[in-house]
Amino acid sequence: MRWVFLSIFVASAVCTHFRGKARHGFFRQLFDHSTFMAPLNGFAYLFSAVPRTPFVSRDYFPEMDVIRQEWRTIRDEALALAGERRIRAAGAYNDIGFNSFFRQGWQRFYLKWYGAPHPSALGACPRTLEILSRLPSVKAAMFARLPPGGRLFPHRDPYAGSLRYHLGLVTPNDDRCAIWVDGVCYSWRDGEDVVFDETYLHHARNDSEHDRIILFCDIERPLRFGWARRLNRAISDALMRTATSPNEAGDTTGQLNRIFRHIYAVRSVGKRLKAWNRRVYYCVKWALIAAVVLAIWWPRSN
Repeated sequence: MRWVFLSIFVASAVCTHFRGKARHGFFRQLFDHSTFMAPLNGFAYLFSAVPRTPFVSRDYFPEMDVIRQEWRTIRDEALALAGERRIRAAGAYNDIGFNSFFRQGWQRFYLKWYGAPHPSALGACPRTLEILSRLPSVKAAMFARLPPGGRLFPHRDPYAGSLRYHLGLVTPNDDRCAIWVDGVCYSWRDGEDVVFDETYLHHARNDSEHDRIILFCDIERPLRFGWARRLNRAISDALMRTATSPNEAGDTTGQLNRIFRHIYAVRSVGKRLKAWNRRVYYCVKWALIAAVVLAIWWPRSN
């Protein structure tokens, strides 16, 4: 039976790697989180009720019209937060999902993350949260800032049970500030929105002289059958909530982020080893990987 599961995992991982036109190199993809999530994501792709394309037409999500209609209200609260410097990078190693983004200037303020609104957001953004409360399909939301010179390197987000929604709030209105999803470019504009599949390889950069602040949401991917939708929600509730990250003291920290500082400490040792001797680093890395694989798959003696 384990070989059946292994075959499903390998087939899903291969499909993930070759999905779309843009892709990581082999070894980069091999250890990417999207590889480990490939079987779950394959389920979402298989039963998707919307096209499995890099960008998805907004026509499939008419409920999001209320957000676009209220974009100035949402923008006002985002600007107030920005003026107070509360849209910012994590202050500790407690945001595993976006930790690597902070080094390139990206900043965020969470409104909600696969659960109840953040307490810090309830006081700061009551009107935005009231608007979002009308939309059960919105599973997560934040304000995301990309300053001049900021960039996000090519990456895939791990979970295909949702799609990504961006609404331009304060943007350069300039093609030099854009996101590329599977090689297709989109540049943000004030009051305009877009939906895309974040499990395609994508990257962004702001080469303009002005800030870019957007409303960034995860919206539930429409699936074809009721049982598939229920299963997807159960997976998102169990999995994605563990990655809840706080804005400020008093906000919830998910279980995965509670242990992230320990994971990062191990990673830091690896970085120092790599800086000292790359050959030794890769020997140790592959030896550890081989040991884990053997421990899992080596036949047990009777």
